Amino acid sequence: MEQPRLVTPEAVVLSFETAGLGSRVPAMLIDLAIQGGVLLLGALGLGLFGAAADGGTADVVATVFLLLLVTGVLLGYPIAFETLWRGRTPGKAALGLRVVTTEGAPVRFRHAAVRGFLGLIDLWATTGAVAVLSVLLSRDNQRLGDLAAGTFVLRERSGAGRPRVAAFPPPYGLEAYTATLDVAGLSPDEYGAVRSFLLRAPSLPPPVRAGLAADLAATVAARMRHTAPPWLPPEPFLACVAAA
Repeated sequence: MEQPRLVTPEAVVLSFETAGLGSRVPAMLIDLAIQGGVLLLGALGLGLFGAAADGGTADVVATVFLLLLVTGVLLGYPIAFETLWRGRTPGKAALGLRVVTTEGAPVRFRHAAVRGFLGLIDLWATTGAVAVLSVLLSRDNQRLGDLAAGTFVLRERSGAGRPRVAAFPPPYGLEAYTATLDVAGLSPDEYGAVRSFLLRAPSLPPPVRAGLAADLAATVAARMRHTAPPWLPPEPFLACVAAA
């Protein structure tokens, strides 16, 4: 599936991974548990208030407060959290998710309000069936609220490890030779090919590794207008080029 791509004002293309049902459903269950707990505590409190007070006025007051409580929990909970917590609710934060606009900007109150009101339809009125179908059928895993508000839910973290910088120090004993190399003639793509080979070389079968190293070393040496010493194998030569 093609992932959302954004272009920053500096003309940098950013790719994001949208959140699918596998992460959004557990996040929703966490939020539902919190909302259910608040509703339960509120209902118990209003029940005690109604039992302690006498007369029809107390029942009317308890009913009004119950309606306000339900509205606040079902509608105000997601709107308030997503507005004040930059697109996150407790459930989304636990799963590493965040709601952003389709331009990559933080959501504002109007975005959260549209998502919240339509959530009453695609989540609550249909017990989530419409939301599930919309996420499955839309390109960017968007439910109806996302489509109407111009937002999608992104995964801020995953099980992958943190990226590390690949450094290429000069091979031992070849520091002086590396210092003599002039790599100004290499293009970024050619350096990328050298870098990719050196990173993947340990996982390649020996014949494939030797053949690729020889071909790539010949191409790089020709581009640099340099003749490698006869005693220097192709792969260490490429390591010296990468270090330079």
